[in-house]
Formats: sequence, structure tokens, C-alpha cells
Amino acid sequence: MNESIPLILPRACGGAVGSGTIRTLPEDFQVTEIPLVTPDGDGEHCWLRILKRNTNTAWVAKQLADFAGVSQKNVSYAGMKDRYAVTEQWFSVQLPGRADPDWQAIDNEDFQVLEARRHSRKLKTGALRGNRFRIRVRDVDADAGAIETRLAQLRQGIPNSFGAQRFGHEGDNLVQAARLLARPKARVSRNKRSIWLSSVRSALFNQVLAARIEAGNWNRPMQGDAFQLEGKSAVFTPDDTDTDIEARCCAGEIHPTGPLCGSGDVMVSGEAAMLEHKVLSPYRDWIVGLDAFRMKHARRALRVMPGELSGVQDAEQQWLLSFSLPAGSYATSLLYEVFEVKAYNAREGAVGHEVKTADESV
Repeated sequence: MNESIPLILPRACGGAVGSGTIRTLPEDFQVTEIPLVTPDGDGEHCWLRILKRNTNTAWVAKQLADFAGVSQKNVSYAGMKDRYAVTEQWFSVQLPGRADPDWQAIDNEDFQVLEARRHSRKLKTGALRGNRFRIRVRDVDADAGAIETRLAQLRQGIPNSFGAQRFGHEGDNLVQAARLLARPKARVSRNKRSIWLSSVRSALFNQVLAARIEAGNWNRPMQGDAFQLEGKSAVFTPDDTDTDIEARCCAGEIHPTGPLCGSGDVMVSGEAAMLEHKVLSPYRDWIVGLDAFRMKHARRALRVMPGELSGVQDAEQQWLLSFSLPAGSYATSLLYEVFEVKAYNAREGAVGHEVKTADESV
């Protein structure tokens, strides 16, 4: 088993234009979930729109379960949200045959219930359209014109990389995954197993993305590519009658994809298949291990289009960036393309360098 998979990616638009610090305060990193559906007003599931500050999603779910007097299994959410941030997201609480408790009576300084509505179904993991971000970057040391130019470039798309949070502190999820793949019968919780195996697939995807960034074709077609439709999960392989692939890709209607490794059809051929084989060959033991755990091969877009991306210098050495991303994409992947990002360590009261991106839009 390889001891590690490199986690640092090249930047698609050249070097960072400067440096800056994020997360000096929780309010510097604001995330608003964009739901996939709207509660229909009737049913045994109470959907709650929650505003939380400086706390994690799982902890809020436990507080809701305790307050409602139900098991934590009765509380669900579409995805985890950043802890050191101010975030708004939906939860659902299953209350069969029971009236809503007085949600406004929750007395907790870390979160508040903004809205409560009934729905016929529980909120499932991944059931969100995306997230909107408002991120303040402080201590900016960069030319304003260079920042504006870089943001204009990124409106045409950013590399859809998995951020460092996916891999745990200093890549520990990959270390644990290596141990699991070496001892597949070891007793591990389903949640941990899923996190560790997903980190392997994410790291391998990043390797293919890195190779295509270096080759300059991460955002344009390569012979034998499989493509994902913009805003959709569907992936397709073009046939000989598809003569407008280059134009559709240039217009942002479709995106080349990279592998989420596992068993099954890899969907690519020709030059694309050769590139992926070359990049992934050193990690065949990882891929065999994923296959043994019955992980199915899937595809992920190499490019993601940020929505309504804007940036303004609203104070000395401070920039406020606003944009949206689809579910599964990372806000700090965009920041990485602009800045050498430093993260403020609230616990130690100091600033340290981030190696890569940090937070997922899920």
C-alpha cells in the first residue's frame, strides 16, 4: 500500500495573486444552504431552518433530538456545514403522530430556529442544490486589479477539486483508509468506513485533475472524455454524431469528468483513458481495495461554474467575496485560485498557512 497520495494541486490560472487570511471571526465565513425542495406544509417530518454560529452540524442535530424527545436517528440534514462560521441550513425531525414542540423555546446561544414547516418526507443526505457564500478575506496583500482580473477568469469555471477537509487533519483519513484496506475485516463503524474510503476516491480524483491542469485541458474536451451536464448529475459519452462538444464545453454547458474510482465501467476511452491509467497506475492497490469494498465507479465534473461571483474591497486590506456553488464543491477551492490562504486559528489566536482548501459545499 502506498504510504500517501499527494494532496497539493497546481493552480489553474497561474500563481496566487497575493495572500490573505480567512476565519478571523465566524462571521467572516457565511454559508447559506440552497435547498433542493421546499417543505410542502404537511406530514410527520418537521423541517427546521437553522442559523448556527461557531458550532458543528452534528451537535445541533443532537440538541434538536434532545429538545424534541426523540432519537438522534429521527433527525437528519442534507450535509455538514462549517463549524467556525455562520451558517444557515435545514434539518428535519420525524414526529409521527405528535405536534411540534415550541421550537422558539430553545434557549441556545449557538443556534436559533428561523423557520419550522412540516413535510411528507425526511431530509436526506445530499438533498440540496448548493450553497451561497459570503467570505471576508483580511490582511490582503495583493494588487486590487490583479484580484479583479483573477475573479473574471474564475467566472469561467474553477477546478472542482476536493478540499483538505475531505482528507482529515494532515491527511489522517488517508492514513486510516490505508490501514482499513490492509485489514478489511477490522471492525469499523459504517460512518468512519465511508469517510475513509471516500477520502481515497477524492484523493485519486484530485490526482487526475492535477494532471489535466498541468496539461491545460482540465476545462476542455479530450479525446475519449465522458461529460457531465451543467447543473445535472447525468454523465454521458458522446458519439460520432456529437459534433458540437467543443463549443458546448466552451460555453459551460458540459464539463469533462474525472474518476471516482471503484468497480464497473470507467466510461472513458482513448486519450482520456490513457491519461487516467498513467496517473492512477501507482495507486492500483488503493483501487483494488475500493473494489473489494464494492465501491462503484462514478464520474465527477473536473470544472465547476461559480454562480454570481463578485468581489469588493470594502475596507483596508479586506475583500468580501460572494458566490454560490453546487452541492459537493468547495468554497476554498475558489479562494485557493486567488490567494495564498492563511486560516486564523481561533484556539491559539494565531495565523497559520493552509496547505489546500478546507470546506465542502454540502
